[in-house]
Amino acid sequence: MSKIIAIANQKGGVGKTTTAINLAASLAVLEFKTLLIDGDPQANSTTGNGFDLKNIQLSLYDCLVNETPISQVVLETETPNLYLLPSHLDLVGAEIELINHPSREHILRDALAEVRNDYDFIIIDCSPSLGLITVNALTAADSVAIPVQCEYFALEGLGKLLNTIKIVQTRINTSLQIEGILMTMYDGRLRLSNQVVEEIKNHFGDTVFHTIIHRNTKLGEAPSFGRPALMYDADSTGAINYFNLAKEILQKNDLTKIKNKDKILETSEDGDQ
Repeated sequence: MSKIIAIANQKGGVGKTTTAINLAASLAVLEFKTLLIDGDPQANSTTGNGFDLKNIQLSLYDCLVNETPISQVVLETETPNLYLLPSHLDLVGAEIELINHPSREHILRDALAEVRNDYDFIIIDCSPSLGLITVNALTAADSVAIPVQCEYFALEGLGKLLNTIKIVQTRINTSLQIEGILMTMYDGRLRLSNQVVEEIKNHFGDTVFHTIIHRNTKLGEAPSFGRPALMYDADSTGAINYFNLAKEILQKNDLTKIKNKDKILETSEDGDQ
């Protein structure tokens, strides 16, 4: 059975989609069959994997609203072992159409039941809101990873998100865990970045991932080429950071199904920071 991780933060511009794309790709490169679900109407995880939205005939919207089986919608990406459940602008209307559904918070969880055993990991890129689609993702997930940028107002909105997670844990998905808080857009040259990291670690302790995602131009360039950073420039700092994040998650969950495990899990000086 797969592990389902939602990538969530209602605050925009924190590297949520970048994290979803590159974490999923890193797990896939580590030979874990991975499904990336694009749960954002902006569909950046879809275009960031090289798909033209004009050619998307079926999407997450159809799975949620029209009950189309996920297996009929999943697309194979150019990254080995990485599959995509695409999004589309139509997803904007899904929350309105589903508002009167008798089990509206459980639709994604129920839809995933048929394919869950087909993957090792399922990564859900949530929209920058705490609406019904995000609640569906948190209900379906085993855990949630929270990207937080190393900038002023880093804690802004984080309390609201954690409160939403607590409500979901209490009322809908009692097994939901926080996978970790991920510091993104880190610039070691800036005192502010170091102060924010220190403040977040003081507040949340071991909940914060050891891996930190540095500011990196390759991470910004890769989506325009329709590729994850690992497939665009595997030697870039951004690609190495996310590769190390994937390794940290594997070690945290005590998952050892990796070929050449000892070689792959070697610590990289460039990435484990």
